Amino acid sequence: MNNVRVLVLDDHEVVRRGICDILDRADGIEVVAEAGTVAQAVRRADAVRPDVVLSDLRLPDGTGLELIAHVRRTLPDAHIVVLTSYDDDEARSAARTAGADMFLPKTAGSQQVVEAVRLAATGKEHGQHIRVRDDEVLGRLTPMERRVVELVGQGLANREIGDELGIAEKTVKNHVTSVLSKMGLQRRTQVVAWATRRHAASFRG
Repeated sequence: MNNVRVLVLDDHEVVRRGICDILDRADGIEVVAEAGTVAQAVRRADAVRPDVVLSDLRLPDGTGLELIAHVRRTLPDAHIVVLTSYDDDEARSAARTAGADMFLPKTAGSQQVVEAVRLAATGKEHGQHIRVRDDEVLGRLTPMERRVVELVGQGLANREIGDELGIAEKTVKNHVTSVLSKMGLQRRTQVVAWATRRHAASFRG
């Protein structure tokens, strides 16, 4: 059986090296790349094509959500474990919505981290598993809100969305506010991260 190939993203070198050492010592796991920034992680993920990405959320050049969105778009068979010191409902919701498979606080023990990587690689359900079916997320939105999410994901500004839908810019802003609330998100960029891993047709009907 092949080793589970892991990419580790954390901006704190001591923490990152510690995580890599823990995983490298575990049977059946191999750290194939590590990164300290989102940009590095994107390049290295594309180069090594890991089975599992273990990522922090807050990074100097962005967030782990951006890496999650990239991995979901370019490496659909990869699995993602979020390991972060920000263990709160907002962080969990953002990671879940972006497409992470599992969420662990950095207070987790070494063996928990190892088991999370192993379980994520198999795709099996687990107590820390946080994936929510997309239809559950979409079910919270009205048809107009789904369309707004699609256009936000395409990078359109509120004025452009208004022109596309034939509604006022202020109305678009109200829809975006409602979408954030229903999806449990705080920022527009989190909507983009979620939308980028969805085919546009999935938002319709």
